[in-house]
Amino acid sequence: MTSNQDLISTIAAFDLKAYIADRQPKVEAALDAAIRPGYPDTIYAAMRYSLLAGGKRLRPILCLASCEAVGGNPEVAMPMACALEMVHTMSLIHDDLPAMDNDDYRRGKLTNHKVYGEDIAILAGDGLLAYAFEYIATHTHGVSADRVLRAIAHLAQAVGADGLVGGQVVDLESEGNAQISIETLMYIHNHKTGALFKSSVVGGAILAGATELEIEKLAKFAHNIGLAFQIIDDILDITATQAELGKTAGKDLQAQKATYPKLWGLEESRHQADKLVAEAKTILAEFGDRARPLQALADYIIDRKN
Repeated sequence: MTSNQDLISTIAAFDLKAYIADRQPKVEAALDAAIRPGYPDTIYAAMRYSLLAGGKRLRPILCLASCEAVGGNPEVAMPMACALEMVHTMSLIHDDLPAMDNDDYRRGKLTNHKVYGEDIAILAGDGLLAYAFEYIATHTHGVSADRVLRAIAHLAQAVGADGLVGGQVVDLESEGNAQISIETLMYIHNHKTGALFKSSVVGGAILAGATELEIEKLAKFAHNIGLAFQIIDDILDITATQAELGKTAGKDLQAQKATYPKLWGLEESRHQADKLVAEAKTILAEFGDRARPLQALADYIIDRKN
């Protein structure tokens, strides 16, 4: 049995900065190659504008790391990794629209609708969402069809009414309601944010041929880090500047949204995020050295500044 101290020492010895420096450019290159300029020029330009606007690429990197954690070749998971970023980018484009969060900046740049108009922004998001599934289906090689199908189904569920869309609806319906419970808040974020984290981790494992027990453990890991990510997001919305965030700070307060700091306070929110990540890393202890990237990424989630 690996002790907590041994686990901390092992993770500390892992060079996450070097790992990200290796993986991030590969993801960027794959995304650039996945959607090339085309006709109609405007829609391809709008899709590429947001997809290639930078960002942490956390979900694709989690997908690749999860594939590695169960002994798979991360190259087979790259189409899934790209699809996850396409879906995530779609959600950001739509989330920033005036009908939703009405934001002017994302990743330090003007939001899609501020550059291309609301109509094209909506269609750019639609285009990215549709192409995400096409891309997994047509570009995943060296993996059995049943695994590819299962990964696609998992991602589809993460995006739909049982996932991101459902969480977004409850989030919108909860704005301005001072009586939102912690249970409702967790529902929102387990679906709006957590579902895509889960699909990132589980999808990579499915493509690598993980066992059902491995998938179950990785799903629990993903649940914890997804919730921790959102708690930290809520904290940063209060404590970070627009320059640090790359988007408008204080939006949750302006929209009168329920947040973890609002219900728990900043100190307890941070404690809960730390606890979730500690549990997540422990879950993966038995995966050995192959899980070190995932464990280090869990720490990154709560130590990030944007």
